Amino acid sequence: MSFSIAGKTAIVTGAANGIGLAIARNFADKGANVMCADMDEKKLKEELGDVRDEGNIRFFAGDLRQRLTIANLVSATIDAFDQVDILVNASRQVMVTEALNVDDDSIEMLLEQNLMTSLRLTQQVAKRMMKQAKSQEEGPVGSIINLSSVAAHHTHPELMAYSIASAALDQMTRSMALALAPHRIRVNAVSFGSVMSDSLKASVADNREWREDIRSHTPLGRIASPGELVEAVQFLAAESSSFMTGEVMVVDGGRSLLDAVSAPAH
Repeated sequence: MSFSIAGKTAIVTGAANGIGLAIARNFADKGANVMCADMDEKKLKEELGDVRDEGNIRFFAGDLRQRLTIANLVSATIDAFDQVDILVNASRQVMVTEALNVDDDSIEMLLEQNLMTSLRLTQQVAKRMMKQAKSQEEGPVGSIINLSSVAAHHTHPELMAYSIASAALDQMTRSMALALAPHRIRVNAVSFGSVMSDSLKASVADNREWREDIRSHTPLGRIASPGELVEAVQFLAAESSSFMTGEVMVVDGGRSLLDAVSAPAH
């Protein structure tokens, strides 16, 4: 059983900060070729430095809610590395929902950002993986990992849109796993609890009470760092998980063991 991803090519979205950045850096450190995608070109350059047309890490800036941008991302990856073996859909957005406001559009926005972007990119990358597989008679062809949240199963009115989008992403993971299994492409997800991403850091910076509330609803008593999700994602990307597909792996410090109604999840 190998946890190695050396020599593989991965696309990682949401790679300009937080969890996506931690995954991209880890993959590159482990010898994978990594295309780091994000809307924030300035932040990509700040984090990744002066990336040139050589080496095992590149970046692509664009709005992945646009179908043409998705197609261009896949093309840029093929141009740089000739193939794509791993996709990590780490791009996501968190926003508050005003549940009783008829003009609130957070559900539409997060379904587009957190669900549809991942679905469309999964479809495009899967097409490329299937094309690559024509010269490969047996063995795994590719691995797709979605980043979800325990908010899919926890109820909090202020995070209704985020919860709905997370639940939809879990179901998309299972459905695409069945659709792509005959093509030897695996689709799994990592569902996490509170992680000290940039969005959560900003939210709790001036709200000690909220920070303590999150910790009190996490049996391990702390908020995870982005790096603590990295090895779970690598496991799903590597041959170590070659017989896993359609699974939503929970990494939440034991939070799912508590009652369904709990503090906000990010």
